Amino acid sequence: MAEKPRLLLHVCCGPCAAWVVRRLRETYEVTGFFHNPNIHPQAEYRFRLQEACLLARREGWTLLQGEWNIQAWVRAMFPWRNEPERGRRCSLCFEQRLRRTFEIAGEKGFDCVASTLSISPYKVTRQINAEGEALSREFGIAFLPENFKSRDGWNHARKLASELGIRHQDYCGCVYSQRDRLLRTRSRNRMASGPGDSA
Repeated sequence: MAEKPRLLLHVCCGPCAAWVVRRLRETYEVTGFFHNPNIHPQAEYRFRLQEACLLARREGWTLLQGEWNIQAWVRAMFPWRNEPERGRRCSLCFEQRLRRTFEIAGEKGFDCVASTLSISPYKVTRQINAEGEALSREFGIAFLPENFKSRDGWNHARKLASELGIRHQDYCGCVYSQRDRLLRTRSRNRMASGPGDSA
């Protein structure tokens, strides 16, 4: 039997990786790479890393860990701080995380790269794949331009993560996503309380 190609999978979080890794392992020898310097605050980063490590142990695959440098990430993204979710800032963030994944893939001799990011219904698959394919040409390493949210992938992932006891987060991860979530929550609360209920 021929050996499976070695694939380095950028892992954004445990719940997203659960179903993606199971699907990819049918064809590839999968190693995960948790590299998400965008995640804020540090407690949230540790929580997501912990859940990804727990998943890897329970499912029996290797998870490599990248660096967490929120200061460098904020400096790089600051000019686009007011971009809406799914805008230019997200593309730059995808590029930064995938670039490091390709660098590690090159150093360690992987045959191809993929990312769990496209399973999220909150992410634009064509943005992710455009960055991955550009980096593939630059590094000379194949990229798997998947849309993991197809065929109800998101719901499969959430169900599997729940079965495995992997806890889910409630926002994208970056400080700007966190800010926007808080603003939306405050706006909903104000609308729910009505004009006469404010102090």
